[in-house]
Amino acid sequence: MSIMQDHKIWLEDPEYKTAYDGLAQEFAIATALIRARAEAGLTQEEVARKLGVTQPAVARMESGKNISLKTITRYANAVQQPIRLEILPA
Repeated sequence: MSIMQDHKIWLEDPEYKTAYDGLAQEFAIATALIRARAEAGLTQEEVARKLGVTQPAVARMESGKNISLKTITRYANAVQQPIRLEILPA
């Protein structure tokens, strides 16, 4: 069975689904950062050089965990992509 098939089965478990849904914002941030870097044609190492940090620091940013708006802004500037922040209704 693939991980996606497992995931679909696990989503039937209310506790798993609640935990997974709680990560939606982290997933959205991670996806946006990785997509912006890819569109800029840059590697994590190249973004790291532009930010004056290490490649593992960029990887942590791209995890979407505990990242500040200031860091997201610096990252966006490094990959020359604009930021658009939306607060959506539930």
